[in-house]
Amino acid sequence: MAATKVRGLVAALNSTGCFKYKSPDVVVDFLVVGGGVVGLAVAQRLSERFPTKSTYLVERHPHAGEETSSRNSEVVHAGLYYPPESLKTQLCLRGRHLMYERCDKYNIPYRKTGKLVVAHGHQRAYVENLFAKARQLPWPRHSPPHGTEDQVLPVSLISGAQARELEPDLSPDIAAALWSPETGIVDSHAFMKSLERDISESEGGELVFSTRVVRVDSYKSEGTSWLSSEEGWVVQTVTENAEQGDSLLARTLINASGLSANLIPNSLLPRASRIPMFFGRGSYAAYSGPGISQISRLIYPCPETGPNKHAFQSLGTHLTIDLQGKVRFGPDLEWISPPSQADASDYDFNEENADFWRQHLKPSDSRLEEMHRAVTEYLPGVSFEGFRPDYVGIRPKLVLSGFQDFTVRKDYADGSGRGLMVSLMGIESPGLTSSLAIAEHVVDDVIEPEHIHISQ
Repeated sequence: MAATKVRGLVAALNSTGCFKYKSPDVVVDFLVVGGGVVGLAVAQRLSERFPTKSTYLVERHPHAGEETSSRNSEVVHAGLYYPPESLKTQLCLRGRHLMYERCDKYNIPYRKTGKLVVAHGHQRAYVENLFAKARQLPWPRHSPPHGTEDQVLPVSLISGAQARELEPDLSPDIAAALWSPETGIVDSHAFMKSLERDISESEGGELVFSTRVVRVDSYKSEGTSWLSSEEGWVVQTVTENAEQGDSLLARTLINASGLSANLIPNSLLPRASRIPMFFGRGSYAAYSGPGISQISRLIYPCPETGPNKHAFQSLGTHLTIDLQGKVRFGPDLEWISPPSQADASDYDFNEENADFWRQHLKPSDSRLEEMHRAVTEYLPGVSFEGFRPDYVGIRPKLVLSGFQDFTVRKDYADGSGRGLMVSLMGIESPGLTSSLAIAEHVVDDVIEPEHIHISQ
């Protein structure tokens, strides 16, 4: 679907008014909504940073990471593509270091495969610019000590012939390539399990699955209540199919709900100011056949930079290898919209339709021809017959074109600085790589200064 025809969902939590306000009967210091890799990372860092405080994570599915976190390439990105001062670049650079450090510490399977970004003659300027940018990148905040000559992102600019020495199956038309030795792959499920384990074994951490957040309100003191001196957010939850939910007061609320991350802030905003969420469908194809017999590294084409440019929306249909050595191609990018309705505006504002994207998770062969055509631009020996549908992932998008950084939104229950809510929105690639750095940024740079300010 063309981006110009795509509709975004502007739904809000409890838009039907089904759940009435319910006074809280328990208080928690930190409540994290969403058990994907980012929510887990934030909850893990909170429980580690504030061991005597309570940290709850609520996830609507029976297990962690059942949405975007389990439907991606499992690539540990180096930090090449985005504006140097953006959160995407800075947190990817920092997150890569933290990811490899944690994998070594907890024996999480990973491998530094390295990556080639390959360019045809007319794309040479793109990889040259990537190389120049990488050489000038500043070290991100919280980086370990380093020498003045140390590069945060080591890369090499090589010729097409040198690229074919590394990967002989590459097209003879490849004129240049950028070699990134720090790129790798990781077992994302083992990584998430290690975060779950840390939270569960911490003094104040608790994981609550099969539980959905159904309503959020700023807390208003109820006078004689034992909570009269408290500030924060009243969060109502429902576990599985229970008719009655629970209500708790979260002194600090972290919204890390991924594809649904706009629902909570939208429930607090006027209808005209609501935040739309767009959805990018990415298909992956498994491959077995000719043309890849000697492949041992990740291979990325240059993003489209012509009239149909999507450099900030998709990195192109690239080749990845998993830890078992299996090759797959993808993801591509296909915009999906809510179903067409007679009154689309009512549909798009209705919370009950927020999961329409689930209808698009089934892989099909409809994208294979286009994917094969894209791949043969740099690996001409691959055969169409070797492609088969593998799986589909959905990316949360805040814009349809141009660059959109990770968004860290702050709201306050009292409207003026007390009762913090942090909403993490548009956390797509490189979200897995950045997850530990996102958590570090949220906890150390956003939440902790607020707590210090309040205590003074």
